[in-house]
Amino acid sequence: MKKLVLFALVAGNFAFGQTKKVVGSQVNWWGYKIAKTEASSHNGTVNLKSGNIVMKGNQVIGGTFVLDMTSLTSTDLTGEYQTKLNNHLKTGDFFEVEKHPTASYTITSLKKNNDKVYNYIVNGNLTVKGKTNPVSFPAKIAYSKGVVSLVSNKFTFDRQKFDIAYRSPMQDVLVKDDIDMLVKVTAK
Repeated sequence: MKKLVLFALVAGNFAFGQTKKVVGSQVNWWGYKIAKTEASSHNGTVNLKSGNIVMKGNQVIGGTFVLDMTSLTSTDLTGEYQTKLNNHLKTGDFFEVEKHPTASYTITSLKKNNDKVYNYIVNGNLTVKGKTNPVSFPAKIAYSKGVVSLVSNKFTFDRQKFDIAYRSPMQDVLVKDDIDMLVKVTAK
């Protein structure tokens, strides 16, 4: 009977995939504004709270990543200006982290890509401020010795689709709708 149960567990893992826990990550973001006299940007990081990648054999078939939005920080500023921007990004003007402390991304499918560096297109659903929309991006995915790594190319999502609807009170400044991200995760 024990052998039958063990066989069922092994067969179940093979059929439904094996989950690898994220053990390392780096998530970078870029936001942009355009003024009459110049264009500028801010960039920073946000921490991954948790995550997993689901494998079937040596192929990624899914995954889920939870971002800790309370960790959102700019890295292009320091001191008082950094503190002001960090606090502003966490308000209702942008990510409203008191009400929505996490965001998430769930991989729904992967497609082989002809690019020599970014060998897959990752398709999934991004949830920010309780709103979910599809977001796809090119990524380099590698699997070796029980460790899977996923490194995205820089990709864009439209903040307006997630009710991140801040508009600058200054008439000559426009905050672009595009937010760029770059994600690196390692799981085992």
